[in-house]
Amino acid sequence: MNKLIKISSLALIPLLMVGCKKEYLETNSSTDISNTLIFANTTNAKNALEGMYRLTYSFGEVGSGHSDFGQKSYDIVNDLMGNDMVVNAQGYGWFNRDYQYTASQNVNDGARPYTIWGYYAQLNHNANMIITNIDKAAGPASDKESIKGQALAMRAFNYYNLINYFQQTYKGNETAKGVPLFTAPASDPTPRGTVQQVYNQIIADLNSAEGLLNGKPLEHKSHIDVRVVQAIRARVALVMEDWATAATYANKARSGYTPMGSTDYKKGFNSISNPEWMWGAEVITDQATVYASFFSHMDANAFDYAQLGGQKKITKDLYDKIPTGDVRKDNFRKPGTGTTTIPDYCQNKFRLAITSSWAADYLYMRASEMYLVEAEALARQNSDAAARTVLETLIKARNPSYSASTFSGAALLNEILLQRRIELWGEGFSFFDMKRLKTGLNRPTGAGNHGSPNFNPSVLTFADKDYRLAFKIPQKEFDTNTAFTPADQNP
Repeated sequence: MNKLIKISSLALIPLLMVGCKKEYLETNSSTDISNTLIFANTTNAKNALEGMYRLTYSFGEVGSGHSDFGQKSYDIVNDLMGNDMVVNAQGYGWFNRDYQYTASQNVNDGARPYTIWGYYAQLNHNANMIITNIDKAAGPASDKESIKGQALAMRAFNYYNLINYFQQTYKGNETAKGVPLFTAPASDPTPRGTVQQVYNQIIADLNSAEGLLNGKPLEHKSHIDVRVVQAIRARVALVMEDWATAATYANKARSGYTPMGSTDYKKGFNSISNPEWMWGAEVITDQATVYASFFSHMDANAFDYAQLGGQKKITKDLYDKIPTGDVRKDNFRKPGTGTTTIPDYCQNKFRLAITSSWAADYLYMRASEMYLVEAEALARQNSDAAARTVLETLIKARNPSYSASTFSGAALLNEILLQRRIELWGEGFSFFDMKRLKTGLNRPTGAGNHGSPNFNPSVLTFADKDYRLAFKIPQKEFDTNTAFTPADQNP
């Protein structure tokens, strides 16, 4: 993994200002001189940390297409590979192959597996540089702990995403081949670790990060704090079907956060000032990536890829399940009121604050997810009353007349999963949820759903464990990692 896309340690400081330029790719992984410079003190090391975060919303770091702009590009991929997001028309074609399940099986340079593998490998290399070197930096111990804790959490987050792209879900596949584990800025040939080994490393990193960040103040919402670490831990536990841990950590993570009201909900999900956001990227004007950006592909109100045919729409199937009076229904164009540029069911959840400006923040995590994780984990432990209380606390903020009092058992669990689909629509959960829930792909068809007259997704259904649920590993890894053999490729 490290050999695919590498970044010199000397490049870490410039990342703060300009991101990882092309000349930083395929360079030596480290030198004594650059390590001495960057980790001489915690001030320089903080710049390296900022550079790592900057990579999460930069364009052109691995792939050069306008569908590769960091974490939010892959959130779009995840939703398009699920059941609830529809592509309106051919448009300029960005993300359409993801929607059709062909991009994930392309092993060539620049294809989706290459960009995802390379993106997280690059982030991991930067995290490993920080983790390995920060202890020797001059500066307050608390600063070193904070920097190291954030880097450990980022590494865990990266491996969580990698293992969910490049293998089937955790449960039932613990001994299957996962991804190579790099815990130091080295480039030695490394084989695929098992799924269990990858999850063991994720949990170890999160446990260490939680200890290091506990009690540390949050400097900015673009940074990872202890609540975000706990939220990642809850996500991981949910996939592992460790319900008790998922409920406990989701509750910890949402502590201090209250579900936003309808006014904030209607503002366009574009600002880290939103009281429910736990982690996001503040994208200022001179760092905006313009057409190669999340809002370009989502907001049809602006002159961008979304408006030029690539509108993203909710299915009629899911839209009809949102009751009148629920603020979330207003996030989508009401059927019968659509226009050429903003058709029926078109999303309005994610909008530029000003259509003439590309400065809009990226959402990575918010507290609503944690309410839903906690409710689901409680329901799976047969704690129905507690699950209903948590669920109602969230959904009543969206729909004051909502009540979960009539739900119990399997019906309650299904209600929680429905609310999860509605609440987190467009935030990048569909593909991973489909895998962990083992439902297979089941895209609704007919008027307002997938297929004609909308863009044809080609693939409408397949069963759980289908080979397409695991991305192919890019050929570049086989070309450069001598620990890999042809048998290491996913089916």
